[in-house]
Amino acid sequence: MTTGAPTSPYTARRRRSRLRRYLPLGLAAWLVLEIWLLTLVAGAAGGLTVFLLLVAGLVAGSVVIKRAGRRAFASLNEAVRQGGSPARGGGNGLTMLGGLLLMIPGLVSDAAGLLLLLPPVQRAVGRLAENALERSLRRVAPGSLGDVFQQARMHRPDGKVVPGEVIRDDAPDDAPRGPRPPLTR
Repeated sequence: MTTGAPTSPYTARRRRSRLRRYLPLGLAAWLVLEIWLLTLVAGAAGGLTVFLLLVAGLVAGSVVIKRAGRRAFASLNEAVRQGGSPARGGGNGLTMLGGLLLMIPGLVSDAAGLLLLLPPVQRAVGRLAENALERSLRRVAPGSLGDVFQQARMHRPDGKVVPGEVIRDDAPDDAPRGPRPPLTR
C-alpha cells in the first residue's frame, strides 16, 4: 500500500547540456589519441625517449607554473603597496594553464601547452573567452546568478570597478516596465 499522489511514468527529464553530453566522449577520444601518439613515438624512437619527453614536459610545466605564480604574486604585492588593484589579466592564468597542459603526460597536451605560452595565442584565447562570457551574460534570466553578476559589475574608464546595476533599455515596447526585484530577499 502506498500513500501520496501517484507519480506519472512519463515524468519529464531535464535535457542534458551539450557539454555534459559530449565532454566524456571528447576526453576519451583525447586519451586514445595521446596513447596512440606515444606508442608511435615509442616505436620510432624508443621507450626511453618517450619517458624523457614525459619527464621534460613535467619539469617544464612545473617551472612555468612556478614563474607565473611568482609574477602574479609580485603584481598583487605591487598593487597593494600602491593602493590600487592588480593589473587585469596579465596572462598569468593562461600561462598557468599552459604549464598545466605541459605537465599532463602526452604529446597533444604538450603542444597545446606550448601554444598557450605564446603571447599572441594568449591574447586571442583571452579575447575568445571574454567574448564567450559576455554572450553568456547577455542571455541570463532575470534573478539568476548570472544576472546578479551582470548587475554588480560596472567599469569606469580608468579601469576601476564601481558597484552598481546595469540597466539596459533594449526591451520591446510591450514588455512590462517597473522596478526590478531586489538582489536579496
